[in-house]
Amino acid sequence: MNTRFRVALLLVLLPLGCTQPPSTDHVSTITVAFRTGTSMMSMFTEDSPMLLVSLPLVARNADGELEGRLAERWEHSPDYRHWTVHLRQGIRWHDGVPVTAHDVKFTLDLWSDPAVWLAQPGAYTVTVLDDTTYTIEYHSLVATGPIGIGSPLDYLTVYYPKHLLQQLDPEGFYTWEFWSRPVGNGPYRFVRQVPQTMMEFEANPYYYRGKPSIERVVLKFTDAQVTELLSGNVDALQSVGKPESLLALSENDGFREYHSPTHRHNRVIAWNLRNELFRDASVRRALTLAIDRAELHQVLNLPAGLPIFDVPLSGGQFRRGEVPDPLPHDPARAKRLLQEAGWRDSDGDDVRERDGRPFRFTLLTWVGRQGEAVFIQSQLRRVGIEVEIQALEWSLVFKRFTTGQFEAALNNVNALFYSPRGVVQAFGEESFIGYANPEVSALVNELSSTIDPDEIDRIHRELAPFFEADLPVTYLYPTVFTSVAARRVRGLSSPYRVDPLQYVDELWLEEEP
Repeated sequence: MNTRFRVALLLVLLPLGCTQPPSTDHVSTITVAFRTGTSMMSMFTEDSPMLLVSLPLVARNADGELEGRLAERWEHSPDYRHWTVHLRQGIRWHDGVPVTAHDVKFTLDLWSDPAVWLAQPGAYTVTVLDDTTYTIEYHSLVATGPIGIGSPLDYLTVYYPKHLLQQLDPEGFYTWEFWSRPVGNGPYRFVRQVPQTMMEFEANPYYYRGKPSIERVVLKFTDAQVTELLSGNVDALQSVGKPESLLALSENDGFREYHSPTHRHNRVIAWNLRNELFRDASVRRALTLAIDRAELHQVLNLPAGLPIFDVPLSGGQFRRGEVPDPLPHDPARAKRLLQEAGWRDSDGDDVRERDGRPFRFTLLTWVGRQGEAVFIQSQLRRVGIEVEIQALEWSLVFKRFTTGQFEAALNNVNALFYSPRGVVQAFGEESFIGYANPEVSALVNELSSTIDPDEIDRIHRELAPFFEADLPVTYLYPTVFTSVAARRVRGLSSPYRVDPLQYVDELWLEEEP
């Protein structure tokens, strides 16, 4: 089955300073459909065109192992709180100025400025040892695991030129003109943009890994991404959103799909445990048993083989495939558990009741995401539970979800190690779903104070039995990053080289006979 998408490759070669695009007759070019609405380069997000222009510290190779980009090598203390990073020598900003450790320190300090607040102020201290070496000491947790804003080995964010930005006021960080005309140090140089229409980039001839094979990159902003791909107007898709929207490509062998399941966000049904309907763990177990999650994956056009799980997983567990056996789809057992909990259909209307109250609740979801809600509604109806669907805009769902104003909600929950504060709010002492387990709270608090991957794995293994017993949420599926490219685009692979924004310098075009 096909899946959700986010591809990015690109094209356009304009010498800096040109006012008119040159002829592209003899220039290798790739065009990527990008989401409408982007008028500036984003400063740190993983789907940002900044990854074309600037280098992250590291990247993952085809086997999922980290390898250096801006960083050449690194060492860390046994507790992972003190890191020494050695930058690659000879890298220059696109204006010719050398890249140094002072640029990295400037960026890291800027992120933790109270006016910017991309990282917790005071969470770390950066010290420059020389032009190519710096240390970072963590005083409190910024992002658990090896990625995230301010984390030691970050492959999703980039760093900024101190000599161009140090005089700017951090108060205006999010509206700096730099985001409209960035100067980077990566494989492509920014050429121009037409707001809401397109961006153009040219290969950097001085790139440290050699000039990229694809000479020009164009991002084309459009809402009709699949149509643009099928018509041949673009070579790849980025951030399509719904995997089912790519069903039109399922019978077309002119394109390849690339999938990368991620542990960073998981789609769940959150049960409000303050509600009498969901206080009993055996009832939550019955609800989970009643839903055929493998079939849901097919209905949503998610990739085959996507893991099903009932417990939070660390990044290491997810990559290694260490997934405890989940509850199966077993509606007969679900009915028995509901019967034992006192929920019976006494009046023959196919809806279970207890003490005169029917088992009926409202399932909150986002506008545009009703498909999975309808599937769950149908599945639960078969075991005697009636579900009403309420679809609201994402911002309203988020507000109601995080303030506990719901009965059950379809939403995304961050992986435990990815957003410690969010995890405490979901499963710790401040749980907005009403979950109260002192042992889980203690482990979650412990998790929020370490970046040691071995400790993170250990804590997740200790958490698993509690989640298996309590089932405070029903995990449905992990987020999947999917890209789609024409067959002539070569160099992408699943599951680690899926995003052309990160790997465009390693791609090439190969016309098939």
